[in-house]
Amino acid sequence: MSNINILVVDDEKEIADLVEIYLVSDGYKVFKAYSAEEGFKVLEQNKIELVLLDIMMPGMDGLEMCRRIREYNNIPIIMLSAKSTDLDKILGLSTGADDYVVKPFNPLELTARVKSQLRRYTQLNPGKPVEVIESDIQIHGLQINKENHMVTVFGEEVKLTPIEFDILYLLASNPGRVFSTDEIFERVWNEKVYEANNTVMVHIRRLRGKLHEDTRNKKIITTVWGVGYKIEK
Repeated sequence: MSNINILVVDDEKEIADLVEIYLVSDGYKVFKAYSAEEGFKVLEQNKIELVLLDIMMPGMDGLEMCRRIREYNNIPIIMLSAKSTDLDKILGLSTGADDYVVKPFNPLELTARVKSQLRRYTQLNPGKPVEVIESDIQIHGLQINKENHMVTVFGEEVKLTPIEFDILYLLASNPGRVFSTDEIFERVWNEKVYEANNTVMVHIRRLRGKLHEDTRNKKIITTVWGVGYKIEK
């Protein structure tokens, strides 16, 4: 893991130092920044595979930094925040974050979430050219190539985060089957649902926006009210 670079952006030096200790002990290389401005400089000068991002910072906050990163980069972003309400989590995830961890957090839980996000990201973005082959899935104008993490809708390429890709691939590879939000969470995040949350719904909403479902008469992802989501055959 020595070649995995992680950026920690938090204006609380003690928290940044604590996170660094645990990540370094797991073999990661850690870059620290104490403001969004410093964080962008690190991103410009280094190849970063994951960002741990505090929300409440002076100047540009973590939400705005996350939005700006998402304009050009799909690396995993884990939000760190003392705000713990469902509304706060929804807001954080809606800006483009892949996960949301509430302070104070268990460092071991945080490193487990880091490993989960990195595993997904490195599997889908191996960092080497991949031969373009016929898409694994073609359905209703949607084409998904699992080998090179490419998604197109009616010929238009759609840039997805690893989490969004996994959700879409899960639904599209099981056409007609309805998945509950809990099942999607357990299958995609590889974790048990330990509390009611809106994580999956937020990611589905963001995914639909990228697929431009609001401009299409026929939706790609269908909501089965009170049950879950599916992609029709």
